[in-house]
Amino acid sequence: MLWKTLVLLLFYYSAHATVTHRWSRAMLFPAAQRFKRSSAAFLNPVLQNSLEDVVLLYEFLLAELDIDKGQRISIKDEELASLRKAAEFNTICNEIIPKSITEIRRLSSRLSSYPRVLKKEDFERTVLTMVYTAYRAAQSHGHQKHTWAESFVSLYKALKNDLMLPYNKQPS
Repeated sequence: MLWKTLVLLLFYYSAHATVTHRWSRAMLFPAAQRFKRSSAAFLNPVLQNSLEDVVLLYEFLLAELDIDKGQRISIKDEELASLRKAAEFNTICNEIIPKSITEIRRLSSRLSSYPRVLKKEDFERTVLTMVYTAYRAAQSHGHQKHTWAESFVSLYKALKNDLMLPYNKQPS
């Protein structure tokens, strides 16, 4: 009987480790785990490593973004666009965050059932997805505007839930 219990616990631990591994960044942002064609590195940049980086990200967003017909995002301010962090910002915005309404809804669904607090890179990518969604909602009309607005609200709710998760846990 002890042997069976030990095997069962080992199986449970293995299954638990596999399920936990499934909830990686690749689940929320699959493009972050793809290889970049021009190098052997993964596309997994993170913008916010310090308070200065957070301020710089805020400046990027305030400097006005340009979104072309192909949905490529760029920073209009040439001085800011020439910074190294701007290249990482462009990579995240143009290669990693979802752009189609289907992908954004898929992300919202995954976020709503995400079992723990988001990693900082997932949080920042979700915020940038919200920025993109807000832009698309502002540029759309009729039914499309409503669809983009719904997606924005669901991303907002997911981020709010993520921020409140540590406070919502019941004491054991």
